[in-house]
Amino acid sequence: MQQTPFSCIKCSNSQCEVGEFRAAGGFWSKIFNVQGRKFETRTCTQCRFVEIYDAGKSGKGSTVVDFLTN
Repeated sequence: MQQTPFSCIKCSNSQCEVGEFRAAGGFWSKIFNVQGRKFETRTCTQCRFVEIYDAGKSGKGSTVVDFLTN
């Protein structure tokens, strides 16, 4: 995801922490605990408001690792 200047919509702070998480996308991925969706988060360092952006689908390699380790 392309980095853009950050401005919190709640407090207008310009500093943020960037993170990511993965989530299941459908019935079978929930059953087998495979996280096929990837999201990027931006958390305001002042008020802790979180913005979530869809970063697309996870790569096939991470999906295979999720399946084998769960």
